[in-house]
Amino acid sequence: MKGAENVVPGPVVQLPTAFGDFTAQVWTDTRTGAEHLAVSAPGTSPEPGTPLVRLHSECLTGDVFASYRCDCGEQLEQALGLISLHGGTVLYLRGHEGRGIGLANKLRAYALQEAGADTVEANEQLGLPVDARDYQAAAEILLRMGLDRIRLLSNNPVKRDRLEVFGVAVEAMVPSEVPVRAENERYLQTKRDRMNHHLNLLRANPVQQS
Repeated sequence: MKGAENVVPGPVVQLPTAFGDFTAQVWTDTRTGAEHLAVSAPGTSPEPGTPLVRLHSECLTGDVFASYRCDCGEQLEQALGLISLHGGTVLYLRGHEGRGIGLANKLRAYALQEAGADTVEANEQLGLPVDARDYQAAAEILLRMGLDRIRLLSNNPVKRDRLEVFGVAVEAMVPSEVPVRAENERYLQTKRDRMNHHLNLLRANPVQQS
């Protein structure tokens, strides 16, 4: 399989979590050294047909510290819940922090956003790409796992397009939208209006925001 030599699998181990029981496997990208994690489950109420896959970009502030500046942590929780129920895989992509610019630069971009820039303008003012993420390793991992045809849990059509370039057919885009909060509303509006993300920007209810 072309490109398969770029990703090296580790052992498959059990991963019991608050969202259900999964199996986990590390895949090392030999080009970058990044260690990506595939978290899979057969589902307790599996859906027939094409597997559900979430490509989740590493976000320390959202995934670990539950920051409301983005929607990442809540999207990850949503994905784990859906995969636990319906079956499929969450592919957690390391090295994607801040859409690929790294943690320090992400916080520099946050400082510029606090001064008035949106998330696109902040990256541009730093002289950095708006989105520097590479999905080649993700596609190669999916192909090695036998996932050459998937339903993609994402609002970002770029992920679909990049996967298809590398040989993964995306049969459908499944929305991965969580409620908008006051702290991330402008950020999500920018993703919708300037980055073509498929978002309805549904508001959280007052209880969720408290």
